[in-house]
Amino acid sequence: MFTSVDDVSARLAESGYLASPAVATTVFLADRLGKPLLVEGPAGVGKTELAKAVAQVAGARLVRLQCYEGVDESRALYEWNHAKQLLRISAGRDETWDEARTDIFSEEFLLPRPLLTAIRGDEPTVLLIDETDKADVEVEGLLLEVLSDFQVTVPELGTITATRRPFVVLTSNASRELSEALRRRCLFLHIDFPEEELERRIVRLKVPGIETALAESVVRVIGALRAMDLRKAPSVAETIDWARTLLALGATTLDESVVRDSLGVILKHQDDILKAGAKLDLDAV
Repeated sequence: MFTSVDDVSARLAESGYLASPAVATTVFLADRLGKPLLVEGPAGVGKTELAKAVAQVAGARLVRLQCYEGVDESRALYEWNHAKQLLRISAGRDETWDEARTDIFSEEFLLPRPLLTAIRGDEPTVLLIDETDKADVEVEGLLLEVLSDFQVTVPELGTITATRRPFVVLTSNASRELSEALRRRCLFLHIDFPEEELERRIVRLKVPGIETALAESVVRVIGALRAMDLRKAPSVAETIDWARTLLALGATTLDESVVRDSLGVILKHQDDILKAGAKLDLDAV
């Protein structure tokens, strides 16, 4: 999909995703080596958006598996359309079970879920396995087969092997440790909160019309908040939301009143808001 690291940076920028050199390099290598990309970092720093941006610039279909506690093989891989199977059995009452079984366990009755959909696709595909750390450990065993050989075994149909490997992105907020076996199969990328200069560029790109001075003030205040011992530090997404909020309020500068009135946009816990209100010194940032 990409010819060089610079090509990654330029094309992602065209889609609205400003990638650091480390991000661009790792994306290029994952594409060139055909390896899955495991992306970790705090919530809201652009892990999911990276997969979306890659799909957009590559003209690829995005297939997303959203992980959560309790997700299982039937939600991730495939399941059978039981209602349709029952109707088929009822319609063929004069058939033997062997005759019916051959029919109901066929492609017509298969419901592919994200992993199987990505494996079977013959077009450019980006497979996003989002918030992998929220899935149960058992799901990792399923991912190992998929990410090792890019194939899936359906007992009734046999082994289905990818004719065109998808570009795979796994994201994790590190709420639990992923297995070493899974990590070995991936290239690793950690995305942290961006440097001030990069975050200012992101704000100016995502919030057209914001004055340079206001964008700089927003980023400095966000940096000061991240330095505090908060339950949830503000993410890049919340930086952008706050910049948009300030524009909507008609603010041209940051003063104590507008900051305190809009802290709920960037801080999501009352104790964080109280702590920031007590410790934030606008004159010092």
